[in-house]
Formats: sequence, C-alpha cells, structure tokens
Amino acid sequence: MPRLVNKPNNRQLAFDENRINTYADRVMNGFELDKSKLIKGVNSKLRRDEVTAEEISEAVSMTALDLITKEEPNWKFVAARGLLTKLYKKAANNRKYKSYSDEPYGSFYPLIQTLVEKGIFREELLTCYSKEQIDELGDFIVPENDLLFDYIGLLTLTERYLAHDFNGQLMELPQERYMVIAMYLMHQEPAENRMELVKEAYWAMSNMYMTAATPTMSNAGKKVAGQLSSCFIDTVDDSLEGIFDSNTDVARLSKTGGGIGVYLGKVRARGSDIRGHKNTSSGIIPWIRQLNNTAVSVDQLGTRKGAIAVYLDVFHRDILAFLDLKLNNGDERMRAHDIFHGVCLPDLFMERVESRGEWSLFCPHEVKSIMGWKDSNGNALGLEDFYDEELGKGTFREKYEEAVNHPLLQRITVQAIDIMKRVMKSQLETGTPYMFYRDTVNRSNPNSAHGMVYSSNLCTEIMQNQSATVVEKEELVTKDGQTRIVISKIPGDFVVCNLNSIHLARAVPHNVLERLVPIQVRMLDNVIDINNIEVLQAQYTNSQYRAVGLGTFGLHHLLALEGIRWESDEAVTYNDNLYEKINYLLVKASMELSKEKGHYPKFKGSDWESGKYFEQRDYTTGERVGEFVTTEQWKELQAEVQQNGVRNAWLFAIAPNGSTSIIAGSTASIDPLYELVSYEEKTTYKIANPAPDLSDKTIWYYKTAFLVDQHASINMASARQRHVDQGQSFNLYVRPDIKATEFLELHLHAWRAGLKSTYYVRSQALTIESCESCAS
Repeated sequence: MPRLVNKPNNRQLAFDENRINTYADRVMNGFELDKSKLIKGVNSKLRRDEVTAEEISEAVSMTALDLITKEEPNWKFVAARGLLTKLYKKAANNRKYKSYSDEPYGSFYPLIQTLVEKGIFREELLTCYSKEQIDELGDFIVPENDLLFDYIGLLTLTERYLAHDFNGQLMELPQERYMVIAMYLMHQEPAENRMELVKEAYWAMSNMYMTAATPTMSNAGKKVAGQLSSCFIDTVDDSLEGIFDSNTDVARLSKTGGGIGVYLGKVRARGSDIRGHKNTSSGIIPWIRQLNNTAVSVDQLGTRKGAIAVYLDVFHRDILAFLDLKLNNGDERMRAHDIFHGVCLPDLFMERVESRGEWSLFCPHEVKSIMGWKDSNGNALGLEDFYDEELGKGTFREKYEEAVNHPLLQRITVQAIDIMKRVMKSQLETGTPYMFYRDTVNRSNPNSAHGMVYSSNLCTEIMQNQSATVVEKEELVTKDGQTRIVISKIPGDFVVCNLNSIHLARAVPHNVLERLVPIQVRMLDNVIDINNIEVLQAQYTNSQYRAVGLGTFGLHHLLALEGIRWESDEAVTYNDNLYEKINYLLVKASMELSKEKGHYPKFKGSDWESGKYFEQRDYTTGERVGEFVTTEQWKELQAEVQQNGVRNAWLFAIAPNGSTSIIAGSTASIDPLYELVSYEEKTTYKIANPAPDLSDKTIWYYKTAFLVDQHASINMASARQRHVDQGQSFNLYVRPDIKATEFLELHLHAWRAGLKSTYYVRSQALTIESCESCAS
C-alpha cells in the first residue's frame, strides 16, 4: 500500500485509505455494485511507495473495467467517473483553476479568450459574443451531464475531439466542447435570438439526444484546416483534364478529413478509342489505382489515410476487372486494396439475374459516339443518363435494348448471374462492393427535374444530383502588364454531405423529438453557410441545394428498451411509424426555416413544389391514420410546403455513426448489436463495452448481428426507406459458410423491398474499418 500521494506543485499528502473509500462512494453513487471489489482492485494496483492522484484515478478506472461483465455492466460508468476525475484535474492544472467535486468546471470565458489568443479557437467566438454572454453560457453548462458517458465513450471523446493546446495539454472538457460547437454553429444567427439558439443546440447535444457529425464535433469553433461537412461525391468527366482535376479535388478534400465518393461511369473503357485511334484507352483501372495512391499519400489531418469509394455501372465494359479490384490474388497491377468500391445496378440487371438471362457490357464513350442520344441542350447522352421511371418499365431498358441491337456498337455479352457471382465473391472476401440500386434511387429523387443520381458516397447513404465539372477553356490573359493562365470551368453538381443524428434510445423515451428535430435542422443548415470548402464546385452545389442528412442511431438499443424483438412484425410496424414521424418533423422544420430564411435556390420544379413528394410516398392518399401522423396532417404540410418551400433539397440520410454512437453509449446506426460484450483494444489492455442498458429485461431483445435473420433486417429497412429521401448505411451480416443461393436471395430481397443501397457485407471472418467521416 502506498505511503505518500504526490499532488501538483510538489505537495505531498499521507496516503489515507479512508479517502479511497470516500472516493469509491462518489464514483459508485447510484449503482448497486460491490464496493469492496473496487477497493481491493485499486489497492492491488497501487504498489509503489509514492503515487500521484492521477494514478489513483487511473487505478479506479482500470479496476472498474476489469469488473465489467454481462451481469454487472454498470462498472463501465464507474470507470468513466474515474476518467472524469483525471480529466477535471488535468484541465484545472493546465488552465490554473481549482476543481472541486461539486464544481469541476472552471470559468468559461478565460478558456475561450486563451484559446482564441493561442490560435486554437476561432475569433468569431469572441467577436460574435460579449464577455457577459459567454459568462451566461458558461453558467448554462451542466457538468452533471458528464455522468451520461460510459468509459469508452468518454475516452473516445477525449482522444479525438476535445481541444488540446499545441503541446498536447488538455484544455477543454466535454460540456465545453458541446457549448463551443453550439456557439460556432449559431454565430451567424440574428443577435436577438442567437443566445437562445445556442442554449437549445447545447441542450440537444449535452443531453445526448443527438450527435453532430465527426468533422463538426472535431472542428467546430477550432482554428484548424478541417471543415464541417462529412463527405463528398464527385462525377468524373471523360477527359484527361477531368480525370486529373478530379484527383486534385479529391486530394484537397481528403486532407481536411472528408470522405469521398467518385463516380467513374462516364470514363471510357479499356480498348476504346482516343481521338479516333482505335484500342488505345487503358480503361478505368489505372485511374482507380491513382486514386488509391491519393488515399494513401494524402492522409486526413495526419491521423489516418484518406477514405475514397469508387462507383461503376454494371453495364460498363470494365465492370469485371472493377469487381476484382480488392481481391488478394491475381494481377497486382489490376488491384487497388486501399480503395472501396460500389456497383450501380438497374432493375433490368436484377431481373436478368433472377431469370438467368444474358447481360451486355458497353463503353460509355462508344455509346455516346454511336447512339446519337441528346438532351434538350444538344449534349450527348449515354446509358448512364437514363433510368426506369416505373418498376418493370421505363426509359433505361428501352435505351439498353437499342444499344444491344445496334449493329455498329461493340459489346461483351455474359450471363448476368456470372457477374453477380463475382460481386458476391468479392463481398465475402473483402466486404465490398456496395450495392447501389440506381432506378429505385432516381424514381424517388425529389429533385429529379434538376439532375440525375449516378452513385452514392463512401457510406452509401447520400443520394443527390450529380454532374461532371467540365473544363471550358484555358487561355493566357495579360492584364496590367502581368500574364496569367486563366482556366474556365463549367461547375457540375459536386455533392456535399452535412450530417447529424438522433440518439433514438434517449430522444424517443424522453419524448423530445418535436423539440429536437427543429434545432438539428437549423444546425445542419448553418453548417452550409459557415463552411468554407476548398473545391469551389462543391461550395456552389452546397449553396444551390442546401442538402442535409439528418440520421438516427441506437435503433436496436431503443427496440430492446421497448421490449420489441428484432425479428418480428411489430418491429417492422414500429420502424414504419417512427420514421414517418421523424420525416414529418424534418419536412416541417425545413419548411419553417424556409419561411424564415427562404427556400433553396432550385426549389422551383422540384417534387416539393409540385406536391409529388408527398403523393409518391402515399402520405396524402386514402384515409390511412398512422400511429403518430395522420393523412390530414400530411395534407396540411404538403400545402404549406407548396406555398412556403423547404430550406433544404434533401433532408434524411442514415449514416453509419460508428464513433459517435460509441461516445453516446448506444448501438450504431440501424444495425443490430454486434456482440453482448464487445472489446476495444488499446496498446496494453482491452476495454469491455457491454450492450447499452444491458439487464435481465433487455438481454432477451439483444439478439446479435450474426444470429438475427437478415431478411428481418431487410424488412425493417424497407419500412424505413419510404420515409428516407436519401439512403441508409445498411449492412448485411453473413456467416462465411453461407450458401450462394441464400446470399443471392438476400440481395434480391433487398432490391425487391425497395432498398436504395446496401453497405458492407460483414462476415465474422472479416475486419472492416468503419467510416469516420460519416459518423454523426
């Protein structure tokens, strides 16, 4: 047992076991756990003659972590309180104030002033708020909300998000991070209601009713290179300039922490002609390998390599080589192991897979050159520019048959099922490609009058209009005696994702959705105005559509609390009703914001303006009465939207939420629980992380991911999809020994059920790195 405790400023106190007993009472307050186990474990870890107060807190946390079991999961909160003690003392020492157990936070204004002066926080925190206002916001902080964290959540927040000085010293505490985010997101709001909006945003985050996206959590209010949006989608033009410009744009976004999706379906295939020279194109694989090198060499803020997903249509002539990109065998010159890939699938292909029919592959450049299809402006169109307007019939299949039957157009014809086998082989070995059901997506696109959705993003939940940026001309210009090279480009729709998410397992039981959703929408909308994106076409697209993606996490956590089995009709109905309610509140909030600030610039001609958005989802037809929203309420909202507009072109997107759901202590996104007790591995130890609110009651509703029937998961996703105007990061969990016929049926079921995409195929034999950018 130690003899002395070393305190800051070279003070020493005699070690007092009674103080350990008092400390144990404090960190265990509210939990029915055996205190003697904690004290015994702490004493066993304090074997040196002299210890520090920090080492005592560390011993408390480590002992509590050792005691976590399925039967006693609440030790994770005891461990968190030990870590909190350490954080409070570190911040107090670094900021030179006295921390007490009942008042652990220091004064807020000196923190803001000091970190602005040091160049860590942004000047707007001082220029847009007076000292009196900052003091008022400091008084509004609720330190007790720190007790909502479990250990792994608090540790994740500390390591990745809290502000440190340039020497790595902790300066910011959890509630201060939430307040700074709220202040920065609201700093451009009118002065008369700015303070109330800051408090409302802080309320939402501090009570863990929601989480902001990882880039916003990390960067809001900080004077760093990173930006606030989560991820981006580029469409590559079929030209040398387009390909290299896209790579440059990807690098510029990747360095600031953005996840990137890249659509390559317009780039000519291998063996195609270049300027009339036959069989000269090397196809898309070399360009993907170049993007792979960019992902590796341009890392995200020095923490990890960039994250890039590439998408290709299943009718592109390079699709077979594309599907083998990540395999561990074969020609390494045709591989790109650090890239993620997705395949874009029309209904017709899935029908051919079902019927075991043939499928033809084309070069997009040759299709445009030979078929002669034009848009209203005279621009050449390819197969990728069409989709089927109805299930089973439409424009794409008509154009596809025209291409198949054209005598001059080269094609490769294979069995559709053989392509699907290649897809499934890659998925079982690597987890990808993602599946993107392009007809389903475009049929439900509320802004189809203004463009086409070709692919998705890194996490398959963002689905917005896309088009390639094209170099118009490059010229030498002399002005005032100076000569410059001026490059003129026509900006395409370069998609931007702005995300945050509802913590379902807290917001729903606490009945706060009506209050929560409007402040979330305002926070997301403000990100659009505050953010400064280096790629100008992305900035322009962001301003024209003002798209946001409110999402959810903690679904399995909520179902367990409600006593609803995952594999049940009740779960499907519950999903349908809950997500309809969230969507209603979302649309209403965006409409109210439009009344205040104006609708998004491209509102005219959209399905929002025509009312088709509501009719297509059966919100305003019949006499259906939902559990939360009636037909009459939807009709009233439809009329208000047609009159006032909406502020945001897209509203709903369910992201993976890997890291932020850990911070909030809940289950990720819409996924089933992975394990009853999972483990986070650190350098010298493992941290046990039991299922949230695990108890004798909830354990019966926590059937884990690889045991649940994946068809039940698809049924729930199908019920949600009607209400989600974008997509869902929906994973399939399969055993490595799954039969090919069973695996195929899962994909066919997902497509038939109206899912817009599927994300990873997760197998127990695979380790897959989660997307950090879209975690929200």
